[in-house]
This record gives sequence, structure tokens and C-alpha cells, in this order.
Amino acid sequence: MRALVARLDNLGDVLLAGPAVRAVAAGAEQVVLLAGPRGAAAARLLPGVDRVERWCAPWIDPEPPPTRKSDVDELVARIAVLAPDVALVLTSFHQSPLPLALLLRMAGVPWIGAISEDYPGSLLDLRHRVDGDPPEPERALSLARAAGFALPGGDDGRLAVRGPLPDVRELVGEPGYVVVHPAASVPAREWPPGRCAAAVESLARRGYRVVVTGAAADRALTSRVAGRAGLDLGGRTGLAELAAVLAGAHAVVAPNTGPAHPAAAVGTPVVSLFAPVVRAARWAPYGVPTVLLGDQAAPCRDTRARQCPVRGHPCLSRVTPSDVLDAVERVGGAAA
Repeated sequence: MRALVARLDNLGDVLLAGPAVRAVAAGAEQVVLLAGPRGAAAARLLPGVDRVERWCAPWIDPEPPPTRKSDVDELVARIAVLAPDVALVLTSFHQSPLPLALLLRMAGVPWIGAISEDYPGSLLDLRHRVDGDPPEPERALSLARAAGFALPGGDDGRLAVRGPLPDVRELVGEPGYVVVHPAASVPAREWPPGRCAAAVESLARRGYRVVVTGAAADRALTSRVAGRAGLDLGGRTGLAELAAVLAGAHAVVAPNTGPAHPAAAVGTPVVSLFAPVVRAARWAPYGVPTVLLGDQAAPCRDTRARQCPVRGHPCLSRVTPSDVLDAVERVGGAAA
């Protein structure tokens, strides 16, 4: 059996699909993961994935490209060549699987399953429903189980990445530092940079080595936050190297954004600066010791806002460097 699993959004979303992917891999000869451009690197790190196909879905990407017939035809042709026997379309609660299901039908995929609140007509063979507000990995895994795929014996259902990871000791030295990741995918989820920089200084004064991570686009931010007290790795790691840096950390301090999930996937405790624009029950770091900071009852709750809709960003601006220092000691212990 050849299976296609689709998760077309961001890095963290793809990593959270990992347990479902492993369940499918346990019952299929080959797993192809269809990912968007923001999640393809994470797809390549997932155990159980044999091949990654990349395509930007204009109904999911936050900066969507124009919808062109040629792009749609090209995807349909690629899927037809792959000829999967089954497909599972993984989505968040606010996304519809039906546009992709239609394209998969056009490509000749004979069996498709997805979680869908909308009536799917003949687009889905399995219309799965999920009650309550489970964590995103469990939500996706419930679809795999409903489709007849189960995790193999000994798999605890936590997040995971494919090893071995790169040796990053030349970048960060020996394990035992604290990682601070200041950037988020949208501004509404970021802790104010001044607070973040003060936290780095507080951690260093307490005796922790501090490593500040970020993408190339975040270099100005990581330089400011690292200051003289932290090691600035902004723009110096790909995803595999970032995962290796996180694996060697005592604890990770990060907003509710992509790098919190690779931290969980390598088993590192997380201090989560969580803006409640999305629900922590669904999106908090999964399966590792976590301290959740931020006012989860703030007025921005459940808005999915990209820019903070409340003056002063109170949900996170009220979190202090002292709060972060205390949380790091709670999840990871005192500095060596």
C-alpha cells in the first residue's frame, strides 16, 4: 500500500502530525508527505516519511500565491504519477480538507480520509469527527486510527525527529545551556524584545549559558536579545541543526511558534510564552515538561490574530524576566 499524508501549513504543524504519520507508516509500504513550503523541511525530519512532495496551497498559506490553473494541474499530474492507494488530509480545526480532497480525486486517488465539519459529498470516503479540544497530535492520530492505522508496539505517540542529528558542539559547546528563541511566526505571539533581552541577562547572571536562536530574517532581533550575555545563533542553523541545538539544551524558552515543537520532539523541557490567540490545549508543546506563561484569559483569546488586537500586548507583556527564570528552574533545574 502506498499512502499519501498531507499537511500543508507550517513547520510546527508538520511536526505535530508526526505520530499520525508513524501510524500510517506502520501499515503502509511507502508514505509520501505532501507539505507546504513552510513545512517541507520539517517533513524531511519525520520518522516514517519516505518521500516529501512540496506544494503551496492558496487556501492555507498565510501569504497565499495567486490561484492558477497551471499550478493546480501540475499538482494533480504529480499525484497521479505517485498513484497513492490512500490519502489522509490533515488540517487544523479552522481549515477545510475539501479543496485538496477534490484535487486528489481528480488525480485518481481511490480512498481519502479527513476530519471535516462540512458535508464532503463524494470527496471523502472517511469523514471523521473529533469531540472536545484534544492536543493537535492526538487529533491527527485519531484520524489515522479511524482509517485503520495504529502506532506500532513500543511507540509512545510523542513527537519525534529522524536521527542522527548533526554534531553542533562547534556552535554551542557541550550540552547544558538554555535556548531562548525570541521570534514567532506572527507578531501577536512574540514576547516584547526588551523583556526577552532582560531574561537572557537574568539567566546568565544565575549561571546559565544562554544560546539565542532564530532564522536569518531574525538576525537583528537575535543580536539584540543575545546582547553580551548570550550566544547569538541567528541565521546560523538549518532545521536539523536547530533540532540538535535544542536537543542539547537544559530548557528552551520560546513563544507558541515552530521551534517549541522541535524542542518537544527531541525531549527538551519548554518554557512556553503562550499568547492565547490560539488555544494552548491544542498547540502547547506536547509530551514534555512545560511551564505555560501568559494570560490565557486575555481579550485576544481565540482570535487567531496576527497583530495583537489589544493595546499594550497584555497577555505577554506582563510576563517578567523573573517569571521566565523561575520557570526555567522548574522545568530544567538550577544551573550547573
